Amino acid sequence: MSRTSAPAPVDQPVDAPLSHGLKQRHLSMIALGGVIGAGLFVGSGAGIAAAGPSIVIAYAISGLLVMLVMRMLGEMSAANPASGSFSVHAERAIGPWAGFTAGWAFWFLLCVAVGLEGIGAAKIMTGWLPGTPEWAWVALFMLVFCATNLAAVKNFGEFEFWFAALKVGAIALFLGIGVLAILGILPGTDAPGTANLTGDGGFMPNGSEGLVVGLLASVFAYGGLETVTIAAAESEQPVKGVAKAVRTAMWRIALFYIGSMAVIVTLVPWGDPKVVEKGPYVATLDHLGIPAAGQIMNVVVLVALLSAMNANVYGASRMACSLVARGQGPKALGKVFGGVPRIAVLVSSVFGFACVLLSYWRPNDVFMWLLNMIGAVILVVWIFIAVSQLVLRRKLEREAPEKLVVKMWLYPGLTWVALAGMAAVFVLMAREADTRTQLYYTGGLVLALAVVGYIRQVAVAAKGDVQAEAVDAEVGKG
Repeated sequence: MSRTSAPAPVDQPVDAPLSHGLKQRHLSMIALGGVIGAGLFVGSGAGIAAAGPSIVIAYAISGLLVMLVMRMLGEMSAANPASGSFSVHAERAIGPWAGFTAGWAFWFLLCVAVGLEGIGAAKIMTGWLPGTPEWAWVALFMLVFCATNLAAVKNFGEFEFWFAALKVGAIALFLGIGVLAILGILPGTDAPGTANLTGDGGFMPNGSEGLVVGLLASVFAYGGLETVTIAAAESEQPVKGVAKAVRTAMWRIALFYIGSMAVIVTLVPWGDPKVVEKGPYVATLDHLGIPAAGQIMNVVVLVALLSAMNANVYGASRMACSLVARGQGPKALGKVFGGVPRIAVLVSSVFGFACVLLSYWRPNDVFMWLLNMIGAVILVVWIFIAVSQLVLRRKLEREAPEKLVVKMWLYPGLTWVALAGMAAVFVLMAREADTRTQLYYTGGLVLALAVVGYIRQVAVAAKGDVQAEAVDAEVGKG
């Protein structure tokens, strides 16, 4: 049976011969920086405008869901590190069609996200340099990160290390300034007390509807954490690396996301239009009278966007390479040169380069169009992770309990709680007009992939049966 016509057996290696050039410090910062993206710096403004101070509750609820997902993914990835991550786990647990669907859906998500982030970064550059074409900046960023990922994996690790260091430093500084201001210690400021938390409509000014909108905004701001389990397969100590990254996820989420939202809504009136117009972080620093706050935060947001572009090109190429290695895609994509799947990098960058043309032809609506295409894909991936963990945990306990370096809390109870939470988010998305459109796009994509994956699985099984019969016939003749 050819490698391209059938998946690799589950007890054999499922990844192409990638290098192991990522050091522990790279992996630690990829994990740390993965939770700090443009969704936090910019997208949280819309959530605050809808939910008011109760955005803290929204981020706490969605943060709990994400922590459960990462714990499940960490359990499986520490037991069986693979650059295909949850796609490999889904194939092992559910079947080849599930690995195909989860893997290619995530690949599509990352490829489209690269274009989204490139357009977002280009808008910042054109704000600094008026008159320069947006499409030219998208092209420049794509060339840089395509070239970076075509080189050795350690280059990706170094870029992400320093990008993450800057983001972590910026968010830590913001939190430090915010806490000083809340306590009334920051020069030129008075302690706000609870005035902004309880005034102007109260803690939940728009009721449960506003909280729902804030919850949906917060769920998708957490995207990016999955990349660390993909990168772990190319690290010096995959099991140790992914275990450490997952174990520290709780305090990272609590500090960066929930802590930031608490500082912002305590210091700034939630109804301030600057929260949406400039972003909540810039609005907070402006409110405190910090000089050049807008430009400082624009630099940080630009770094966050470029970091996400770099990580998404990397993640997409490794996912494609892993899928091909398991017979789930075109063989050419799986070719590895010097430990790098360079053809997969190029193909994964194609959509980003296509956004150069899209931003030239349709500069006004391309961003929302792309956003609708990938709206709920991450939720589908999380569902595959949860179902896979339910199945594989039992198998590991029975066959290789020593591999359970990281364990899901209160298994299987919390896994079912997480699945119920994901189902609830889908229901909430169906209720809102804006997110309902994203649900349609995502549903169509996932259904198409599942059908193709299932047809391939049946075809491969039938081919295997024919080959087995041919072998039996030859044996009979002998």
